[in-house]
Amino acid sequence: MKRAGKLRQISDLSDFSRGHWLRELLCRGEEPSHVQHSPDGQHLLVLQRKGPPSLPRVVAFQRHSIAGADLERSWQPPQPALVGLLFLQSPVLLGSWVLAMVWEHGRTEVWHFVLSVGWQLLQTLELCQGARARIVSVCSQGASLVWCEERPPLGAHSDISKCAFRFCVCARALEVGEQGVRLGTVRIVLHNSPEYQVLASPQNIFLVPATAGFATISKFLLIWHPETAKLTITAPSAGLIHSKVLHSSSESDFRKLLLGSVGLLSGFAPLDIHTSTVSNSEGLLLVSTKGAVNVVEPDGTHRHIFDLERGSLAQGSPVRLKTFGSILACVVAGVLYLVDQNSGRLIEKEVLSMKEVHFLESSEEEDGIQLLTQAGIYSFSFSKPEDSSRPEPCLVQMVFEEACRYYQRRSLSSSKLTVEKLKKGGVFQAPVALAAILQHSLHQKQKPARGLQDTYAKLLSTMSPELQSYMSLELLKTCVVCAPESEVESYCNELVEQEVSRILHSDMDKDNLAYLNSVFASFPKAAWKATRSCLQLQQNGDGLLVARATPEVWKKVLGEPQLDEVGQNGMVPLFELICASFLRFKPKWLPSFVELTQQYVSISWAYSSKEGPEGRVPLYKRALGILARKNKHSEGDDEMELELLLCSERPKAVLQALHLLIRLKRWQRVVEVAEKFSRLSPLLNKEIFTTLLAEFAQHRELDPYLDRLWPLCPAELTASDILTMVLQHLPCSQEDPVPFSSEGNQLTVGLLKPLLQRVVQRPSVQDEMYLDALQSPTFPPPTPPREH
Repeated sequence: MKRAGKLRQISDLSDFSRGHWLRELLCRGEEPSHVQHSPDGQHLLVLQRKGPPSLPRVVAFQRHSIAGADLERSWQPPQPALVGLLFLQSPVLLGSWVLAMVWEHGRTEVWHFVLSVGWQLLQTLELCQGARARIVSVCSQGASLVWCEERPPLGAHSDISKCAFRFCVCARALEVGEQGVRLGTVRIVLHNSPEYQVLASPQNIFLVPATAGFATISKFLLIWHPETAKLTITAPSAGLIHSKVLHSSSESDFRKLLLGSVGLLSGFAPLDIHTSTVSNSEGLLLVSTKGAVNVVEPDGTHRHIFDLERGSLAQGSPVRLKTFGSILACVVAGVLYLVDQNSGRLIEKEVLSMKEVHFLESSEEEDGIQLLTQAGIYSFSFSKPEDSSRPEPCLVQMVFEEACRYYQRRSLSSSKLTVEKLKKGGVFQAPVALAAILQHSLHQKQKPARGLQDTYAKLLSTMSPELQSYMSLELLKTCVVCAPESEVESYCNELVEQEVSRILHSDMDKDNLAYLNSVFASFPKAAWKATRSCLQLQQNGDGLLVARATPEVWKKVLGEPQLDEVGQNGMVPLFELICASFLRFKPKWLPSFVELTQQYVSISWAYSSKEGPEGRVPLYKRALGILARKNKHSEGDDEMELELLLCSERPKAVLQALHLLIRLKRWQRVVEVAEKFSRLSPLLNKEIFTTLLAEFAQHRELDPYLDRLWPLCPAELTASDILTMVLQHLPCSQEDPVPFSSEGNQLTVGLLKPLLQRVVQRPSVQDEMYLDALQSPTFPPPTPPREH
């Protein structure tokens, strides 16, 4: 459901002086005319750069047939052309504004309009300091002029690459007083720069590259903040790149300013700009040749708003843009688009019968949009709904669009489901019922719903907590937008918490997972706090991590999407997102969290069930995958890997942890792990013991722990088995064996005696052959005398 718009004519141009000529100028010319509107809305200036057989000219028209001298100027090439018509603030004695006509060679004419007298030339000034300078772009901000001028090199055969940086961006105050008009000192914003188009907002100046001839230059924009003398480099494909305060003129050199960012800029995509203009919210609106409408904020951030349906735009085809409050109006090839700047939602699309359309400032209606055409001035206003309690129509539209996606995913038909089919089909009643409830009852505070069916009224009573939650969320979003900078962080934290909670209580589909990935990437700390709150994670009195999340939330956390849904644009499952947050903000809790998840899995799913998360990839391996993605490996990562392996209590993971400890030569921890996990199963006990026995045969590092190691010997191992394993793992020596070595790192029977005694004490026929050997003294017997 869209807001119904109504287009009505409010003027046929007869209320303008020389209205017939105004209509003729709008219809004439090969190129579209440029129309400038005075701040008080009483004057129109039409600039035509080409219009044979007549000369290029600028003409002023007064509304309501105000008497007085007319303003008309024309020029004949190669005479300097007019590059700017600018309205500047001036003292009240001379009116609220003056008109500055800036010519290509720097000459500036300052005009003002006096009732009953008409247009009067106040003064002619020279804006540029150099006689050879040529202005290519100019704009005004308050009572100042900002322009980009070309300063040709002195040599006739200069280097072409150096000639490319022959432009300079300057600013100069234009003061109008009782004594006349006076220009302030020239302020150099940027020198040795390429050509830029300058566009002014009330607080900032945007510098848009005027040519794409140089690859590096055509990849970024510049934003100058006059109050702080700060220059920001931003690329729509990457956002803010660099920001620097220019303290002196030496820092304003374009090449020096860019020197530290050349390598970074080389990897960015070139700018794709068809049309650019400034919005009323301080942002720069950009339209690409593919029809994408984007906005660049003063802080350098970039946001996509809308995609025009026409696809690629031809070079030279006019695109008119203007913002009216929160509404963006765009005219392309006779089609008017009205878009909500905040949500990017198309509010209205109207096919116009006019060839050329210009936007004017609206003074009568707050939401009205005025358009100037060859036939007159038209106003496009939104009709008020019959029921003033209805919510914003875009909300109802969102209900049907979301329902389309929901039913399309579950449909067996290959035909595409649209909003129109959903409304007219009458098959799906849920979105119709929800839309009716929202239309009639969302904004009715403490009043009974009127005009609802009984079924809908019952649904409303059931949905009232959800509606209240939605209204609180919308209020919070408004607070985030309007809050001062000091309070934005707290509002963002609360907003992220509500969004994460909402996603965890809804279907974890591909779109929601991608949205969560973006939330965790954009607000990592807030997302971490939201995760702790939603899972109710905290330490109990014994220092153990506990969670009180519901089973439904646990299933969302442990769910593992299909392989074709993971890895797209770096998207990872929710469990991995949470593990990454633990690793970043609370690494000591990560093993305990994995242990908690495994406890929930063991309760909810049968062991090794393919339906549960452990049936695919074990949770500890998924957590280890996050650890492996770290760019830099530290000593703490080894300890974290050990804890993750051991907390799983899986035989393979325990053995992997044991081998890692052996590799790190942490022998005391090796014995502690062996003692703890040998109790889990006889098979694991045997694997652990044989592993440590092999280490015992190779070196003497485990000798201090033999009294703790031998009790771990499995009952099924015989003395023959033990001796066989020891012999298999004895270190190889390249020298001839010596019966009685003086080195203390040799394995002796004395070290094995306690283990073999323990084994042979068990009743076994096979071990009787070793009893005589075990009863001999520890030290070898003396050598018998030799026979001569």
